[in-house]
Amino acid sequence: MSHHHDSKEPKQKKKVQVATGDRAILPEGATTIPVYIMGKRYEVPETLTIMKAMEYAGFKFLRGAGCRGGICGACPTVYRKPGDYKLHFGLACQTVVEPDMYLAQIPFYPANRAAYKIEDLEPNPEIIFSLYPELFRCVACNNCTKACPMGVDVLGYISALKQGDIARAAEISFDCIQCGMCASRCMGELPQYHIAQLARRMYGRAIMPRARHLAKRVEEIESGKYDEMLKSLQTMSHGELEKRYKEREREPDMAPNGTWLPANDPYL
Repeated sequence: MSHHHDSKEPKQKKKVQVATGDRAILPEGATTIPVYIMGKRYEVPETLTIMKAMEYAGFKFLRGAGCRGGICGACPTVYRKPGDYKLHFGLACQTVVEPDMYLAQIPFYPANRAAYKIEDLEPNPEIIFSLYPELFRCVACNNCTKACPMGVDVLGYISALKQGDIARAAEISFDCIQCGMCASRCMGELPQYHIAQLARRMYGRAIMPRARHLAKRVEEIESGKYDEMLKSLQTMSHGELEKRYKEREREPDMAPNGTWLPANDPYL
């Protein structure tokens, strides 16, 4: 009696297609949804951001696609959802598509931008008022804040400036990415983001306390304290540099600011 054994060919691993760069490759079984880009309907994968969905639909970004990481403010988007009277705002590189979105891109908004040399300006609110007199056209409608894709309290920093508080305005507007969405919705036609940028420049140049440790380090560099160490590093082999890098004493990830110093600190 012969024994029969079933044998199976080893399963071949299925190759998974991976998206590289900015190409959008549909995974197997992906669902598509309809969106409207400049009034025309397109079927796009439901998991894509607006920017990638537009590229999937055949659009090519020549302008309005900068960092692709929600930082540069080059891709502001306005959209409306079906059955909703509200306008919604976001960045095309961060906002994921939804069914039946009606999309419009605003990669540039022609808001007034005053010309000045920051070196010549005193940190005085009166200077801001003279460069941007439209500041006082604000009617506190708060459309600017509602339109901000970064959640910045735009009305808050405009109100701070109207009260002459440059430091407060600089603090509130810190996360502004200069996308211009606030200006596009302003009833008073203010260029809020340009005004806030001037406030931050004034604050950084003339109001913010100087960092004593930075001045000390610059002095040490100019004195030649690190010259020998840098010269030594420049003559090391790639292998030695890699070894030193891997063996370096690292700051703990969760160490509170200003609390950690390395055990070996000849160059501090």
